Amino acid sequence: MADPRGFLKHRERQNRPSRPVPVRIMDFHEVYDRNERGIVQTQASRCMDCGVAFCHTGCPLGNLIPEWNDLIWRDQWEEASSRLHMTNNFPEFTGRICPAPCETSCVLSINQPAVTIKQSEVAIADEAISRGYVEPVLPQRLTGKTVAVVGSGPAGLAAAQQLTRAGHTVAVYERDDRLGGLLRYGIPDFKMEKHHVEFRIDQMRAEGTRFYTSTEIGADITWDALEASYDAVILATGAMVPRDLGITGRELHGVHFAMEYLVQSNKVTSGDQVEDQIRADGKHVIVLGGGDTGADCIGTAHRHGAASVTTLAIGKELPSDRPDHEPWPMDPRVFELTSADEEGGERSYLASTVEFVADDNGQVRALKVAETQYNPDGSRSPKPGSEREIPADLVLLALGFTGAESDTLTEQLSLDFDKRGNITRAEDYQTSMEGVFAIGDAGRGASLVVWAIAEGRAAAAKVDEYLEGATRLPAPVKPSDRAISLTG
Repeated sequence: MADPRGFLKHRERQNRPSRPVPVRIMDFHEVYDRNERGIVQTQASRCMDCGVAFCHTGCPLGNLIPEWNDLIWRDQWEEASSRLHMTNNFPEFTGRICPAPCETSCVLSINQPAVTIKQSEVAIADEAISRGYVEPVLPQRLTGKTVAVVGSGPAGLAAAQQLTRAGHTVAVYERDDRLGGLLRYGIPDFKMEKHHVEFRIDQMRAEGTRFYTSTEIGADITWDALEASYDAVILATGAMVPRDLGITGRELHGVHFAMEYLVQSNKVTSGDQVEDQIRADGKHVIVLGGGDTGADCIGTAHRHGAASVTTLAIGKELPSDRPDHEPWPMDPRVFELTSADEEGGERSYLASTVEFVADDNGQVRALKVAETQYNPDGSRSPKPGSEREIPADLVLLALGFTGAESDTLTEQLSLDFDKRGNITRAEDYQTSMEGVFAIGDAGRGASLVVWAIAEGRAAAAKVDEYLEGATRLPAPVKPSDRAISLTG
């Protein structure tokens, strides 16, 4: 195990250092710097190697956290990388953008700050890549079976890599001009620079995975034609239908879905030219919604030079500490200050948007908001008489997503969808059509990158079993699996 007395000698938690706010908002480079190796090793020594490691229950991937913390402390980085990659195809992704539910399950967090598991993970990945420990893994044999993966986000990439290594011929289809899905165009570079995605794409190409960009299934190739050309098809298309806000003034100029704004900004960061790009320069920006996408909008607006950035949330402010009804080792709903919040802006809670207010040119000039009231039946509504206006030149709707895009899937494949807009699937990830599987956000709804990778790996094992009758890939999690819950 790591230092048996490490958690007693080193009670202070040291996180990754971040660049100063005035410096980092001048560019789109990553906010966090690499920590000194000695600090990472000291923090890893705080891991207690628990008899029952509850961090495992918090991690959908089942990462061998105590093992690689011990190896870091012993300065055995190559072996630590080997243990980490046994359960996670892309630890440099999760180490940067996963909210780390493993840390809220850490036994040490009962009475001390949790072990810096996320920092250990990204440190191992970065050290392994920089030292050349991460190389292509070639299949031992070819099966002659073919698999099409539609979508190149983390779920699709994980499934494709696992199946390629199992010996199948795998083709990944992406409708965008670049690979990576939301990793590419949904997540700003200040959270994860895109050379990390490029490294994994190059590794997968060397292993034998084939990639096709600017190809939309259902339009450029029909779903029927795709199904007829491959022995199995995996749908990893995400849950990209945004939740709208159908109130007066929604059609005004200056009111946009968050992803419109983020995709354009990420394209420009990648060197593209975008006509009539949505920008926040000198504008009063309002973000509706307080999740990760909203935080990405806040950070991007700061870097565009917004005059002000205000986030409005319809509900109550979350507590900063773990509430009593969500005890350890549950993953609690608490307010966490993001790097974007550290850079400035204001937050307002219990704010219900009533109307987008227009100027004489059809441009949004303000939001009319009211205080949110909770009704006896549990619903929420604007409190009469509490209306006020907030200046706004740009409004970004970051209200979440309502499911997978369904038009061509229902027309050409006749797939079933559940009431939440997700593709219906069985425990083996297979849809209502034999040989067609749904994974990641397309099947479970908008979720975390760690769940996307976990489902990609799990579905790969089930597809391998479907094609070969058995599988040597790691045992999968089930679509319904969750982190441990004391309330059932």
